[in-house]
Amino acid sequence: MANSASGDSVVDRIVRLISAFPKDGALSLSDLASRAALPLTSTHRLVGQLAGHGLLEAGPGGMVRPGIRLWELANRTSPTLALRQAAMPFMQDIQQVLNQNVNLAILDRWETLFVERLSRPGSATNRAQVTGRMPVHISSAGLALMANQDRAVQAEYLDDFHDADGRVSIGCLRAILSETRQQGFAQLAGAVDADTWGIAVPIIDRKHFAVASLGVVVPLRELRLQALVPAMQTAARGIARDLGVL
Repeated sequence: MANSASGDSVVDRIVRLISAFPKDGALSLSDLASRAALPLTSTHRLVGQLAGHGLLEAGPGGMVRPGIRLWELANRTSPTLALRQAAMPFMQDIQQVLNQNVNLAILDRWETLFVERLSRPGSATNRAQVTGRMPVHISSAGLALMANQDRAVQAEYLDDFHDADGRVSIGCLRAILSETRQQGFAQLAGAVDADTWGIAVPIIDRKHFAVASLGVVVPLRELRLQALVPAMQTAARGIARDLGVL
């Protein structure tokens, strides 16, 4: 188990502790200390203090999980709350027509962060989970977002870009971003799952930059771009209008 640096503040330790939890999971105290790189004694003390405020919850067998109050505070003050509220009616309409996955995403540095998703039994496989992240270049949502950022942001992203799998070159990515911006939507076939196609459109503000993206994941055999993209672009404009960014 790694020990935290002696100069860490209490806030640093709390952030590491809360960030250590896996999605939809609980941890033993020792596992939590290890994942947060904190001494077990410090972890025990902080967990007790945070549990006293309802931010963490100690369950049977000594398992620790995020508390209800942490979820409540995060959702109450989240900057994505207004976005999700504005987008939900449009996402429901698209899902009603497609009967497939619909997602809403924002850009967080060089990652696509999914903030909402609608799905139904029998719909195509979709790895985009709420609060889940993906690299920009492997998600249509991320490409739609990055293609519609300020040129300085794009340049910094491309300067930092590295594909660990070696499947996408800088030149290819630059061309994809340019094409995505010109055509007004992003599409990726089989990038995450071989049998699915991701399509996403940007939600554009009055400065012509993307504040979010609206995406769908459909089986390859059901792709209908000519009908699908205009409907998604209309929905994206509606979201921007209701969000008040147009």
